[in-house]
Amino acid sequence: MKLRFVFFLPILLLVFLVAPSLRAAAAPPVRTTLPNGMRVVILRNTLAPVVTVEANFLVGGDETPEGFPGMAHAQEHMAFRGCQGMTADQTAAIFALLGGDNNADTQQNITQYFETVPAADVDVALHAQAACLHGIDDSQDQWDKERGAIEQEVARDLSNPTYKFINRLNQDIFAGTPYAHDPLGTRPSFDATTGAMLQAFYEKWYTPSNMILIVVGDVDPDATLAKIKDLYAGIPSHPLPPRPEIQLQPVKSESFTIDSNLPYVLGFIAWRMPGTDSPDFAAMNILSDVLASQRANLYGMVPAGKALAAEFGLAETYPKASVAFGLVAQPAGVDTAPAIEEMRQIIQNYAAKGVPADLVDAAKRAEIAQAEFQRNSIPGLADVWSNALAAEGRNSPEEDIDAMRKVTVADVDRVAKEYLLNTATITATLKPTPSGAPVSGKGFGGAETVTEAPTKPVELPAWAEAELNKLQVPTTFIPISDTKLPNGIRLIVRTDTTSPTVSVFGRVEHNSDLQTPKGQDGLADVLDGLYSYGTTSLDRIAFQKALDDIAANESAGYDFSLKVLKEYFDRGVQLLADNELHPALPQRAFMITQHQTAQFVAGNLQSPGYKTSRALDLALLPAGDPVLRETTPQTVQNLTLDAVKQYHDTTVRPDLTTIVVIGDVTPEEAKTTIGKWFGDWHAEGPKPNTTLPPVPLNKPSAATVPDPERVQDLAILSEQIDINRFSPDYYPLELGNHVLGGGFYATRLYHDLRQVAGYVYSVDASLNASKTRASYTVEYGCDPPNVSKAKALVIRDLNQMRTQDVSPTELHQAKALLLRSIPLSESSEDAVAGGLLSRAVIGLPLDEPIIAAKKYDTLTADQVREAFAKHIQPDDLVQIVRGPAPQ
Repeated sequence: MKLRFVFFLPILLLVFLVAPSLRAAAAPPVRTTLPNGMRVVILRNTLAPVVTVEANFLVGGDETPEGFPGMAHAQEHMAFRGCQGMTADQTAAIFALLGGDNNADTQQNITQYFETVPAADVDVALHAQAACLHGIDDSQDQWDKERGAIEQEVARDLSNPTYKFINRLNQDIFAGTPYAHDPLGTRPSFDATTGAMLQAFYEKWYTPSNMILIVVGDVDPDATLAKIKDLYAGIPSHPLPPRPEIQLQPVKSESFTIDSNLPYVLGFIAWRMPGTDSPDFAAMNILSDVLASQRANLYGMVPAGKALAAEFGLAETYPKASVAFGLVAQPAGVDTAPAIEEMRQIIQNYAAKGVPADLVDAAKRAEIAQAEFQRNSIPGLADVWSNALAAEGRNSPEEDIDAMRKVTVADVDRVAKEYLLNTATITATLKPTPSGAPVSGKGFGGAETVTEAPTKPVELPAWAEAELNKLQVPTTFIPISDTKLPNGIRLIVRTDTTSPTVSVFGRVEHNSDLQTPKGQDGLADVLDGLYSYGTTSLDRIAFQKALDDIAANESAGYDFSLKVLKEYFDRGVQLLADNELHPALPQRAFMITQHQTAQFVAGNLQSPGYKTSRALDLALLPAGDPVLRETTPQTVQNLTLDAVKQYHDTTVRPDLTTIVVIGDVTPEEAKTTIGKWFGDWHAEGPKPNTTLPPVPLNKPSAATVPDPERVQDLAILSEQIDINRFSPDYYPLELGNHVLGGGFYATRLYHDLRQVAGYVYSVDASLNASKTRASYTVEYGCDPPNVSKAKALVIRDLNQMRTQDVSPTELHQAKALLLRSIPLSESSEDAVAGGLLSRAVIGLPLDEPIIAAKKYDTLTADQVREAFAKHIQPDDLVQIVRGPAPQ
């Protein structure tokens, strides 16, 4: 079993349809303001044949009425309940047929609606967005149905200790201002909200002059602009009401503790910092990067053995103020006060004496490099532009980069003194609470006949029907280079000149459950923690400085990666290979990492998250299965440095390694550079087995894992099924799964559990298949009284898939979801590389999506029903609930 330290910051925060790669120069955006005041920005980016459309309304939590902090969020939800000329069912069907890659979010000062679609469908996406600017169905009937879903979203977040911390933090730092109230909203306020109130809110704030439309992707800018003018220019605008004034009050120092269900203690110190409107915002960002550097003293607490993790970052950024925080993670049961105090002294020392100039330079290089990498994702670039223009009020993202280029060491020191030295702070501790052992039971369930499966076809609007009734079957695979180096490394190269950057992703096939010697569980985890201590030629600080000098991001291990500017590709690969093949593995670092890992394991074994995962494994797998091996503090403490070194030498092998290189590099350049630095790496001894054996089908069982910090139950229904990733029935099962889920309200589970019943905010159905095993899982969160009702609907829908043919409309929609998802899933370089790597490692053809598309296109309803009847057995589902006991 693989363990991971996951702390606060991560919680917060192949293309098949076109010809070979084209040089995608950074052409200037096409910009205009329509006569009604709506601003439009179009950026052509030919990374993939997809387009992201992002509508930004300059309204959010700040503008909500007193006592109704979630009004903007509720209005965002209602846009999916139907817009002018587009019913709720039509809205769901349209976005499902477009590929299902659409969503929305509400922030403090903006509300965003975004979708990524095949380039050929951009006009349909624009038309759907325009319909909602004409009007949203805020009827009481629709709100009564949506209220349950949004209240489940609130319950989900209130079950997350980090959300509770942020919510309390904002209340303390921004008391007396709109920033103090999270735009998520509250259940009592939603209970008091009416459709008429939502309609009044919409009429005040949803107007073209309060909207910025960002379109990024493989479009003809002139033709796209003409379509936008046709759809939007005739929508009248009206004056906006006054916006609330943000009058910041002095921060009062405060300390508090929040009970947590995490496997470790988190200690925080938070400061109020300048907002995006401030001329000091750029310097503050550089200061944050400096304090977060692995060469800075705060992170130094980790290799000194004083913390499991130590980080610095920004929790919130608003126009008038931001929030920065320092974090230390400690083992469960440890008093965090000394570590928090040391963190405070470290940061105050930098504020009093100044920050290192070379760390300022490194931070500026990294920010400038990151701006280049942002071009490598179409939806990511749309989000960057939306944030800059709508959230920050900039003219372009380049304004932020230009401001950071101009930041001096003196600027950073001044901001540090003003905001961090002798100022009021909020200190908080997230403390794990005990969780009981899983309780076995007879299961939960019962009759539920609230809804019937959708059977009536949805008639699409005329402007969507012609395009969406066509199935777009991709047939062309972009050329790549796929070679094997003399030492056994498989090297896959995809040239993409969207930006002057190169990314490297590698994986060493490895399975700790099979490869770890008996009694030495935790070897892979300790080894993983030691890669950050440098190499045999460069110690920890020197190695990180070498990366900083070229503004590169690197990680080593069984999964390794590098992101580097093209001009430093050779040096970056040299550092990556040095870390991967020649980690320092120093004795003192081993002792510290061993102790930290043992402490983490001790807390993790008692956490509700681990107990839930363990209960599921025990229910699904036979006794003695390798996956059931368990790392304990004792097995970690028994390890030796020699055992770790031997494990590295025997498991990190070139003949088990695949490397994908993508970016502004030719196959010849990549092969030369990878061969230069990885070519002398050779495997010794026989190749180890890394493939788990097949398993028998499970028997039904049920268990509840108590989690006192959750207000919402997490329900998991899962079973082993007798296929693997190479089985012919994988494809009809996956197609049928997209009848059940993946297309929001247009698919059965979302329609039944959320749109009609209002039991859940989200429900996920997944088919997970490996070389030898497969499982089918449905997961949802809901109030304890509704767990059994929601489960009954899931069982009913699964049984209908087994006994009745899906309708032609549903079959067409599921095919459209899967076929259009092929280009959509490749809308960034990271996604392209990830797809290539995962297919290579499991043993699928690299062009498997093209092969799959042809199979999906020809599948029939009979084949889907037969596959479900053969492999999906609802009576054998394992039932695991985390949270309060279901009722």
